[in-house]
Amino acid sequence: MPDSPTPISTAEDLPTSETIRLLHGRVSVRRYTDRPVDDAHVEAVLRAAFRAPTSSNIQSYSVVVVRDPETLKQLSVVTSNQRHVAEAPVFLAFCADMARIETAMTGYGHDIDGNNLEMGLVCSIDAALVGMSASLAAESLGLQGVMIGAIRNDATEAARILGLPHRVYCVYGMVLGWPAEAPPPKPRMPYDAVVHYERYGERRSARSMEEAVAAYDAELAAHYRGQGRTTNDDSWTADVAKKFSVRPRQKLRGDLAGQGFDFG
Repeated sequence: MPDSPTPISTAEDLPTSETIRLLHGRVSVRRYTDRPVDDAHVEAVLRAAFRAPTSSNIQSYSVVVVRDPETLKQLSVVTSNQRHVAEAPVFLAFCADMARIETAMTGYGHDIDGNNLEMGLVCSIDAALVGMSASLAAESLGLQGVMIGAIRNDATEAARILGLPHRVYCVYGMVLGWPAEAPPPKPRMPYDAVVHYERYGERRSARSMEEAVAAYDAELAAHYRGQGRTTNDDSWTADVAKKFSVRPRQKLRGDLAGQGFDFG
């Protein structure tokens, strides 16, 4: 196996660009000014985002733009009463969408019944790529926001609120606005714990994976305490263990099946 490069340890040694700096500064923002997010900004963001990669050019996504206060209130209930959803300047619902594919197939005498895991994954990945591209485009204009995965707490109710037809479900939402305040960037898992060369497990680091994760626990705990938050010393591992010791969203598979997505 050829030698693999040793990771460069400091960001100052690496090539950079406006886009790279934007990503390094990306944070989740939940407080916004009263300045409205006009339709021109939303359209600019989405038109750019729709240039994201899409599997086999099927473009299996749709976006619902929500501004109506009553609709936002209903969505906030689905998302565990998140205040920034109820008060969102604009909420973008990124949806996996097989409806157009089904229309195309029906026109040629086929049907999409019994669609398999692959189709559901492809549509969900398409929606994710578009959403991240939208986030980056928005931040380049000075807008900031937060992803709302809790829209899947009740995918059936979210579909009802958004008027989603069969073969469409909301993968996640995004609140966007002009930031009133932004937290400092949250540290990420150490580079040497995430990057492998040629084969999984081939890491260019003297420390073990356990040591790298322990170092991240300490760094994340220091970050939270710097924000005045109470946390464990093993901040990341304790939080992950607590969150996933009970299976989350156990009705999600049934909800998505009801929308026409077979993840079986």
